[in-house]
Amino acid sequence: MSRALAFDYGLRRTGIAVSDPLRIVATPLGAQETTGLMAWIQAYCAREPVRDFVLGMPTRFDGSDTHATAPVQAFAIALQQAFPDIPIHYIDERLSSREARHSLVASGVKKSRRREKGLTDTVSAVLLLQVYLQQQS
Repeated sequence: MSRALAFDYGLRRTGIAVSDPLRIVATPLGAQETTGLMAWIQAYCAREPVRDFVLGMPTRFDGSDTHATAPVQAFAIALQQAFPDIPIHYIDERLSSREARHSLVASGVKKSRRREKGLTDTVSAVLLLQVYLQQQS
């Protein structure tokens, strides 16, 4: 079976999560520096079968674009060009960072650790992927 790979794309770093082969559970893979992200994805896809990409799409509550929408769209184009056989599924990420911070607080992560931006990005990617997996089941 193949996995789904999810991204909470950012200009500096990108949170990444992956599904299990049965596509039931989302697991964090950490945050990668965005400058080396495509190389990381290529290496990951060379060793693990990936069937779907899931990408958080930032929009405002009225559905209009945010300052972060264009960079995410550019990443999606580059991803599709590099991996034309792997479909990209978009998930609304309007509140993913806020939900990630609340999740970290609720799970007892210390305040000093919660300040690590990469941690929030990673949890956001997990939340995005979990939404996608639930929609597919």
